[in-house]
Amino acid sequence: MSGALREVWAYLADSTLFWLAFTVAAYLLALAAYLRCRGNPLLLPVLTAVAMVVAVLYGTGTPYEVYAGHTWFLSFLIGPATVALAIPLYGQLGRLRQMMVPLCVALLAGSATAIVTGMGIAWMLGGSLQTQLSVAPKSATMPIAMEVAALAGGLPSLTTIAVAVTGIAGAILAGSLLRLFRIADPAAQGFSLGLSAHAIGVARAFQASETAGAFAALGMGLNGIATAVLIPVWLALLALF
Repeated sequence: MSGALREVWAYLADSTLFWLAFTVAAYLLALAAYLRCRGNPLLLPVLTAVAMVVAVLYGTGTPYEVYAGHTWFLSFLIGPATVALAIPLYGQLGRLRQMMVPLCVALLAGSATAIVTGMGIAWMLGGSLQTQLSVAPKSATMPIAMEVAALAGGLPSLTTIAVAVTGIAGAILAGSLLRLFRIADPAAQGFSLGLSAHAIGVARAFQASETAGAFAALGMGLNGIATAVLIPVWLALLALF
């Protein structure tokens, strides 16, 4: 890289506007590729956009802390966006009352299965107890998962990786699994996506329909609460044996 280019890059790398614009452009490019390939799950925008950002950070030697510091506003928007998910859910209140019991059963089964399988797979692969506790809340939304893992004795940094991988894998595999088990109800599709793949699953559900997105948001929120309650209970049961 020539001296002039180094000076230009040094200027851009210290610009909040550049990193914000680059992140948005990366997502728009990823979304265009996803739509052009007719929704190929391997080109999920979250996955490909993240890959582009990571490639640029690695190629330019830019520390993640620098990138995170300049894109804090995007992280801030997660809060208002999460609250806004209540709007489509409000339109489904009538159906929500009718499905309350099945949803509670699905929530308990899904949340417990996510915790037990996460810890079980880590145990079978030789992971330490700390590793098992780190991946236990993998299906909960990131802020809750990190806090639960830290309180349980896990590593929040490892939890973030587990949560991200779970969300991306869930969004990629969801379509095939739902078709395999012939689950066509948008409410059931959305709730299962939100419960198992948190925020990424919610985004994937909204691509299908507003109803699916509303129930995905519900599944994500309820699973976060259920995970925070069930992990201490599960650890208490394990201590008895």
